[in-house]
Amino acid sequence: MQMTPPSLIVDRRSGPLLRWASGAARCAIGRGGVGVKQREGDGITPLGIYPLRTILYRADRGPPPSGGLGAQPLSPDDGWCDAPGDPLYNRPVKHPYPASAEKMWRDDLIYDVVVVIGFNDDPVKDGAGSAIFLHVAREDYAPTEGCVALALPDLRKALADLKPGATIEIR
Repeated sequence: MQMTPPSLIVDRRSGPLLRWASGAARCAIGRGGVGVKQREGDGITPLGIYPLRTILYRADRGPPPSGGLGAQPLSPDDGWCDAPGDPLYNRPVKHPYPASAEKMWRDDLIYDVVVVIGFNDDPVKDGAGSAIFLHVAREDYAPTEGCVALALPDLRKALADLKPGATIEIR
């Protein structure tokens, strides 16, 4: 049986650069670089091949991205639990939430389009890292907390090429 090649490839040696079927673009990666992710908060973008789960987007700031992943609009109370030990660790939650949870509805633009990367989610290993996303880069491509980030036009182009079952390889 032949494996399907990854839909997106992050190559840290090329700038870093994200490649997809019809293009490539500069991207930002975690402040801890690319490596084996061992704990929550280490800033590492995890090595490996992961499924792309779904797209979340701010409907008040633009249309849903095209492509085959499907997109769900974010709400002002959406969050993502990053509290090791919590039963909903590395899962979406609603704010206010009693444990630590990242706000998905942000004043800055970085979560205007977010792709959930299937890292540490099937099954979830407590404390091994949460909320690894593909999202919008800051204007200066500042390092992320472990996510992969692109300029919004590049992110929309990459997503337009994706089909159900898409994956990302981080190398």
